[in-house]
Amino acid sequence: MNNNPNQTGTNRDSQVEQELNALRRQYEQLRDRKVRTEEAVAQLSHQLETLKQQAEAEYGTSDLKELQQLLEEKRLQNEEVVAKYREHIQQVQADLAQVENAVEGD
Repeated sequence: MNNNPNQTGTNRDSQVEQELNALRRQYEQLRDRKVRTEEAVAQLSHQLETLKQQAEAEYGTSDLKELQQLLEEKRLQNEEVVAKYREHIQQVQADLAQVENAVEGD
């Protein structure tokens, strides 16, 4: 039987030291993670500002709702252009069919 209180104290001290070391490592990891996160936020903020400036230059606004409205307007314009082109192609096909029928009829 061990009645030496110093051995028990040494064991407790060792456990506290181990826990302290583990906490230090955890703190270092968290600090590194914080630094990386701050760098990522700074980079993303810079990219966002660049994109806002680009949108302002190209579209006159960087407001998301206004950009969405412009996009919808462009989509509608594209659909209209495609519909007109489709009608034109159909008319060319019809005209060509008439010419072919007239030639075959002779």
